[in-house]
Amino acid sequence: MTRLRLLSAAALFAVAASAQATSFVVTTDAVVNALKATSDATTNIVSSSFKDDKIVLAARDDAASFVATEGSIRGVKLESALDHIRHKAPQLSATDAQLAQAILTI
Repeated sequence: MTRLRLLSAAALFAVAASAQATSFVVTTDAVVNALKATSDATTNIVSSSFKDDKIVLAARDDAASFVATEGSIRGVKLESALDHIRHKAPQLSATDAQLAQAILTI
C-alpha cells in the first residue's frame, strides 16, 4: 500500500510539474508574440512614413550606436529624429529602442 501511495504521489507530482511548465511556456509565448507584434507595427509605421525623411535618415548611425549599446549612447541626430517622429506621429506609442530599431530598417 505504501508503494502504491508513493507511485501515485510521484505521478501526481510529474503531472503538476508538467502543467506548470506548459503554462509558463504558453504565457511566455503570448508575451513575446505581443511584443513582436508591437515592434512590427512600429517598424511598419516608421518605415513607410519616414523612408524619405532627411532627419530620420541622418540618424541611422546614431540609431545603430544606440541599439548596439542598449541605449547607453544617445546621439544628437537620434534625439532629433525621435522628437521629429513623435511630433509627426503622436499616435505612435513606442519606446526609444523600438524607434531606433525601426530607423535601422529604413
